[in-house]
Amino acid sequence: MRQIVLDVETTGLDSGAGHRIIEIGCLEMTNRRLTGRNLHFYINPNRSIERNAFAVHGISESFLTDKPLFSDIADELIIFLQGSELIIHNASFDTAFLDYELKLTGRDFQKISDYCQILDTLTIARKKHPGQHNSLDALCRRYHIDNSRRKYHHGALLDTELLAQIYLLMTGGQTNLFESKNFTNSTQLSRIKIQRLGKDRKSFRIIEANEKEKMAHKEFLALLRTKGMCL
Repeated sequence: MRQIVLDVETTGLDSGAGHRIIEIGCLEMTNRRLTGRNLHFYINPNRSIERNAFAVHGISESFLTDKPLFSDIADELIIFLQGSELIIHNASFDTAFLDYELKLTGRDFQKISDYCQILDTLTIARKKHPGQHNSLDALCRRYHIDNSRRKYHHGALLDTELLAQIYLLMTGGQTNLFESKNFTNSTQLSRIKIQRLGKDRKSFRIIEANEKEKMAHKEFLALLRTKGMCL
């Protein structure tokens, strides 16, 4: 199964108020394994960035002036995402922005949910950990994932890396134990048959006790005979 872990950074919190996407990060997974393929864009929003949003991601308007517009990258993005399952934390936020951006292109794009299935890890976390904080940082702490690079600023690609780890641990426990060519999971390990060693096996090495160890053993046996089995 092909899955894409996705995150966006924006100029503000509300796409309905005209805020825009300024960064998109995507990581590809196949059969619960990261493939190494990713898609990452910084995007010129053609508008100002709210101070509170800048405090979160640290992406400035001046940095984005020479970056492509969303309409310039829309085709490449949809081609990469199409047919996959999108894994997003608080998916309604990201998908609302993606739908808004696709609409603004003025082209014949559909909603993002028409191209992909959507899986919201926040919904999974709330079911698994009811009544607890389930932000990305809270889940990193809960699952002992190092999020130190997120201390000062968030980033779309960084957040997808963290979310991929959270998703795999939340939905399947330890995921990297069997990464050799022979074993991919514990189910395969359980199918291994125990075989009796044949007569042609190599002899086991016998390590003899030295004289000091033999003497200590004799003294211990003598003590047992004198005081009984309970010392």
